[in-house]
Amino acid sequence: MGEMQIRPLAAHCGAEVTGVDVRSIDDDGLAAIRQALADTGVVLLRDQQLSPEDHIAFARRWGDIDVNNYFPANGGYPEIAEVRKAETQFVNIGGGWHTDHSYDPVPAMGSILVARELPPVGGDTLFSNLGAAYDSLSDGLKATLATLRAVHSADHIYGPDGVYSKTDQAADLKGHDIRANAVHPAVINHPVSGRKILYVNPAFTLHFEGWTREESQPLLQYLYSVAMREEFQCRLQWQPGSVAVWDNRSTWHLAMNDYHGHRRLMHRITISGVALN
Repeated sequence: MGEMQIRPLAAHCGAEVTGVDVRSIDDDGLAAIRQALADTGVVLLRDQQLSPEDHIAFARRWGDIDVNNYFPANGGYPEIAEVRKAETQFVNIGGGWHTDHSYDPVPAMGSILVARELPPVGGDTLFSNLGAAYDSLSDGLKATLATLRAVHSADHIYGPDGVYSKTDQAADLKGHDIRANAVHPAVINHPVSGRKILYVNPAFTLHFEGWTREESQPLLQYLYSVAMREEFQCRLQWQPGSVAVWDNRSTWHLAMNDYHGHRRLMHRITISGVALN
């Protein structure tokens, strides 16, 4: 496929990799992609032709696979979760800023998402780099955040009375009886790069440990507003053959819901992570 090239997608977030077939990539090539992921938070691979078996084999080169408790599994492959929206559905999955699995005591490292069916236009995914967001904060706020831990949960999203239970995605999702809660530092040290990362997100963070939700909200909302700044973002425009690998520890993402009347199907494999500190 020619020579592998890696170029930035935006100033603080994302890299695009071309000229490589991940089915046959050697260890050096994979190491270069891992480094780009650690540096930028998300890597977009173009022009891949992955069968479900190829997808699983590529994922296993990154680490163990986390089977998602909530998303519908792809029929023959329990490792693959389907992120789907039918022509007739109005609500999509991941339509607000979030990072996956922060509600787990050992959050997932990241995910590998393969585009399977795309709308004619729309359906992009936005990412934001939480290392760059943290770097922009004042020294005083950084000192305060260093003393805080945050409580994360999925129950209010996926539970029996959760956000999705009242939508047209409810019938597709499972795991309503699972309880998922965890506490993590508000600022983590990235396990690969060592960079300090702001680790709270609007979907799953409830409050700071030892603080009430009411006390926590003003500071959380301010931090969210910083992380949502366009300067820290990149936009992935999906095409047939697109594969994205992202790091859950250092990024948020948001799936655009701008393709009503069209079907979108993505295959996601989630990679196990390590405890955060």
